[in-house]
Formats: sequence, C-alpha cells, structure tokens
Amino acid sequence: MKVGFIGLGNAGGKLAGSLLRNGFDLTVRDLNKDLVNEFVKRGANSGSSPKEMAEDCNVMITCLPSPKICSEVMESKDGILAGLSKGKIWLEMSTTDEAEIRRIGALVEVVGALPIDCPVSGGCHRADTGNISIFAGCTREAFELVLPILTTMGRRVLHTGVLGTASKLKVMTNYLATVNLTSIAEALTTMKVNSFVHETESQVILNGSRDISFTMDLVSKDVGIFNELAKRKGLDLEIAPLIVDIFKDGEKRYGPRELSPNIIKRLEEKADVEVLGEGFPPEIIDDEPEETGYEVVIKGRQDY
Repeated sequence: MKVGFIGLGNAGGKLAGSLLRNGFDLTVRDLNKDLVNEFVKRGANSGSSPKEMAEDCNVMITCLPSPKICSEVMESKDGILAGLSKGKIWLEMSTTDEAEIRRIGALVEVVGALPIDCPVSGGCHRADTGNISIFAGCTREAFELVLPILTTMGRRVLHTGVLGTASKLKVMTNYLATVNLTSIAEALTTMKVNSFVHETESQVILNGSRDISFTMDLVSKDVGIFNELAKRKGLDLEIAPLIVDIFKDGEKRYGPRELSPNIIKRLEEKADVEVLGEGFPPEIIDDEPEETGYEVVIKGRQDY
C-alpha cells in the first residue's frame, strides 16, 4: 500500500515517521524542504505535487495547521482532489472544523474516494513513539481498510462514528485541556505569590522550557472551533469565549507561535514573579516502548 503524507510539522512529522519506521511505502510533501529531505534520507519519496501524490498513492494523509490550508491543499488546481479516484482514501489528521471536514468529504465522495477525519490525542511525545490515540470518523468500510495504517501510527484507535464525529470529539478534548492549562497557570502563580513550594505540579511549566510542541495560535484555532460548534446549535457558552479572549491576548503580547504554556506569562508579569521549580524536565518524554495498536471496542455499542 502506497501512502502519501502532506504536512511534516510537530505532529505530522512524527506520525509520518512511524509509518516510515515500520516499512510503509511513503511519499511526503511539506513547504519546509529540509523536513522533506530528512525523510528522503531515511527512505521516503518526495512528492512533486498533491495531485501527483494522490494519483500515485492508495491513501493520502493531510496533517496541516488550519482548515484554510487544508482546503487549499485539497481544492487547488494541483490539489489532492484533482488526483483522487475511485477506491482511494483521504485521511485528514489535523484538528479541524467538523462542518469543513464534511464539506470536503462530500467532494472526495463525488470522485469515488473515501474520506476519514482522523485527529490524534495524547501529545507529540506519544506521536513520536507510535503510542498516540487516534479518533476516526468514517464509514465502517473505510475504517477497516485503513486500520493497519492507524494501528501503526497509534496505539488506541477509536471509530467514533460517521464523518465529522472524530473532529467534534477532538476539539472537545482540546478545549478541556486548554481550560486545564489556564487554571494551572492561575493556580501555580497564586501559589508562587503565596510562597508555596511546588513539588508535583505541571512539569514543563515549572522547568521553564514550556515546550509541549504546541503554540498559542493553534490553541486559539481549536478552542475557537469548539466555541463555534456550540454557537451553531444556539448554545452560548460562558467559559469558552473567555478562553478564546485569553489566548488571543497571549498571541497579541507574545506572538502567535509562542508556546501555549507561556500563557502563564500574563500572570507572571502582573505579579512580577517567575513560576519555576527545581528538577523538572524540559520536555515530556514517552518512556513506553512502541507497541502495535488496536481498535478500542466499546461494549454494547449499537451505531454500527
């Protein structure tokens, strides 16, 4: 099976690396030619265009920073849609809007191909070792066809239902993680100004690196998508708009590509403190060995 992978960023590069490490015939593409060259050195092929990759590969995977960029890669004159045909599969592994995934998915189905929204959860350190969790929204037929690919990139794979359901679940989990991050920032700063010694709290914040390979603009995108998901159904949330405002302010102060845990700097500056601790690691490492993945089967499930 030939696999094409477009988007070799923080998550995409690690997911594609798992495919290459486990012997898949892989063709890659990214605007950063240095990233592509590194994969070529390790045995991958370099794709000349999304269209030609889609023509040559059985499965096309995209892992891109925003719905807008995904649309461009899919729908441009030389895009993936122009090269897809009956029986091929498109996997979208970005965190994206469920309405947009269904819109593009309909275009994929018109040419006879199968669309799947396939976001991941667990952090880049887990993607690097092939132990990340994967959600898949698609028909059961499509899910079973790509399961060998999914269980190579991840450990626990959940078929969430029809196209778009995986994206809904993913933005919910990212929303919960962001609310937790924001509350941690408040808690740690409050404890710092009250002379409390931190021993077991958030590791990369206290180390000072704040490096989780995730940036403020991505948080703003994901929480914004979650908030819009609620608004489409007439639900006015209370916390989500506040989180959007907090991270938009963080982007304005520190730049959109600032690491997301540095949202704590808003409070550090206000309190004139640095929230740091001794002996904490600069990054989160997955110390579990790579294992073959498997489908998570929910007992009593009746939707397929």
